[in-house]
Amino acid sequence: MDVRRAAERSRGGDPQAGIDSRHAFSFGPHYDPGNLRFGAVIACNEERLAPGAGFDEHPHSHTEIVTWVVEGELTHRDSTGHETRVRPGDVQHLSAAAGVRHVERNDGDAPLTFLQMWLAPLEPGGDPSYDIVRGIADSTPYALPKAGALLHVRRLTRGERTAVPDAPLVYAHVVRGEVRLGRELLGPGDSARLTAPEDLEAVAVTPAELLMWEMTR
Repeated sequence: MDVRRAAERSRGGDPQAGIDSRHAFSFGPHYDPGNLRFGAVIACNEERLAPGAGFDEHPHSHTEIVTWVVEGELTHRDSTGHETRVRPGDVQHLSAAAGVRHVERNDGDAPLTFLQMWLAPLEPGGDPSYDIVRGIADSTPYALPKAGALLHVRRLTRGERTAVPDAPLVYAHVVRGEVRLGRELLGPGDSARLTAPEDLEAVAVTPAELLMWEMTR
């Protein structure tokens, strides 16, 4: 188990433009050759956008982009013709494939916080695609076969336990609350990189929301 704390994330973005970014992996100018990826996960960015702020149109390729809104509402537009409002509880997936462009903005009156997780595909190329699941249930993992991964969402009451997937690799991220993994106590923004966990449980010390990527590689 390799625990990474929220305070250890690299700070980025553009504060004057209302953008505060926090990177869990090597990203852009924050290059760290020892922190390039874990399994299929190559980025886990916490983005905080002030009302009216956002990312103008920009390109992506050969990346599976999954977005989870923590608070507020995200406006998404892409070059395949999709325009969507993403809200807490929704899972948005943009498969960049051979190339796609998109815009992400906070068009609301309240602050917006969202996680954007990038996963490397098993095979490059192909046509871009888009998917959104509204109000995903805890009992139904979101399958990302292009990356060989499953996303598990867990909303836990205080004292509730949930099994960590028995998989070659698991990336766990605490969205809110406090969760105990083995002997480690994780708070909001903390993450754990788990290799071949067996019979491991996550226990909610407070009401909590937990994301876990189950990966085959």
